[in-house]
Amino acid sequence: MAGRIRGPQGGRPVLRVEIKVLDPRLHEWGLPSYQTAGASAIDLIACIDGDLLIRPQAPAVLIPSGIALFCDTAGIAGLVLPRSGLGHKKGLVMGNSVGLIDSDYTGQIQISAWNRNPPGSDPILIRSGERIAQMMFVPVLHPEFALVQAFSGETDRGGGSFGSTGS
Repeated sequence: MAGRIRGPQGGRPVLRVEIKVLDPRLHEWGLPSYQTAGASAIDLIACIDGDLLIRPQAPAVLIPSGIALFCDTAGIAGLVLPRSGLGHKKGLVMGNSVGLIDSDYTGQIQISAWNRNPPGSDPILIRSGERIAQMMFVPVLHPEFALVQAFSGETDRGGGSFGSTGS
């Protein structure tokens, strides 16, 4: 059953998430998985037909990942993040900064890709089957909000230094 958390495995609790393969080429290229025991995220693959050039500063494009997920719990979310090497070395980042995949979304995971390089730079080439993003699963808390006139406690910082904890 999806969404069921099992005991620790390698020091971490295990959450079962079902993956539906929407693009059969993933069986050849490799299904999303953790590349090392210490990896925090799975790689997402560009499931496109042919090469794609993303020009600098052009509008972000949605790239299908070829998978859909079913979690069956409101306790987690998926975060779609850039791959470090592609972001730092080539300038490929997420068009929406971070993609948020809610636990109740069961459609295809899409990767919003954007070339952040300045105009006049080379376009970024995305090849079909290339690992272009990563997805990390994180816990989600839904707090109970209490409407108050004044807070029940204080902190050293208070409301000062908005946007900075320094001077």
